Amino acid sequence: MLAMQWPGPGRDLRPVRLPVPVCGAHEVLLRVLACGVCRTDLHIVDADLAPHRLPLIPGHEIVGRIVQAGAGVERFEVGQRVGVPWLGGTCGCCPYCRQGRENLCDRPSFSGYDRDGGYAQFALADARYCFAIPARYDDAHAAPLLCAGLIGYRAYRMAGAGRRLGLYGFGAAAHIVAQVALAQGREVYAFCRPGDERARHFALSLGVTWVGASDVAPPQPLDAAIIFAPLGSLVPAALSACVKGGTVVCAGIHMSAIPSFPYALLWQERSLRSVANLTRADGEAFLDLAASLPLHMSVTTLPLGEANRALASLRSGTIDGAVVLLPDWHA
Repeated sequence: MLAMQWPGPGRDLRPVRLPVPVCGAHEVLLRVLACGVCRTDLHIVDADLAPHRLPLIPGHEIVGRIVQAGAGVERFEVGQRVGVPWLGGTCGCCPYCRQGRENLCDRPSFSGYDRDGGYAQFALADARYCFAIPARYDDAHAAPLLCAGLIGYRAYRMAGAGRRLGLYGFGAAAHIVAQVALAQGREVYAFCRPGDERARHFALSLGVTWVGASDVAPPQPLDAAIIFAPLGSLVPAALSACVKGGTVVCAGIHMSAIPSFPYALLWQERSLRSVANLTRADGEAFLDLAASLPLHMSVTTLPLGEANRALASLRSGTIDGAVVLLPDWHA
């Protein structure tokens, strides 16, 4: 098979030809149909996150069709289309797993980080951590649901049921969460980088209530805010924009240092939370919801061989919505 492999820090992904992997117990072999390019992939190849294995095939928003199933696979059949998320496996026996909090597992395995991911023509996945894909979405538009959607949805639920929701960083996750919130009758306040007119128009096109720069106070105080941009400096800004008792959720796996801020911003029972990974229950709940809503993912597709270009576009913020790699090569 052809794949885009990351040699290590300071290096671009390189095209390689590798043997098609072989299924182990509980695994399925997928012919990759599409793979989303997530900001976590960028944090991995930019070494914001310490490498777990090298070399590595990134990618954890995988849509694939099962071509082979290993011993013990019961949930899916050969020929079925499934999705592979960031959480690729858990130990099942640590205190967190026993409490039903597998997103905090002491010995987790992550797709495209601990095990090779979907920047390839074939990929292995543990069938116990895969999801059925709603039929209403094609391959390219389903891919962002598997992380931008899933992690965004977990953050959205953590933010509570307040009417006014702020979204800081209007990219792949925020544009999905905004549609869910609007469908549920909430007001959405979108915060973009100062001067980013393209992001401003993109957010307005989805029907948000207001769009402004991330350093500007919204016209109404927020009940909650979710920070998708990896900038710690947004934490004090989001806290100051929230009402008493409001919640700020940090939704990324990596964030720059949070600057010191006066206790008054946190006082009056405001809360600051982080999101770590996802549970399979999150995935089932969100994909059931996605099957019932006409979500419109803004997707830019690129051939697999242009994975470095896809990461560069994410790094520079020059693409609205999500970037998805398709298995056409075109290196």
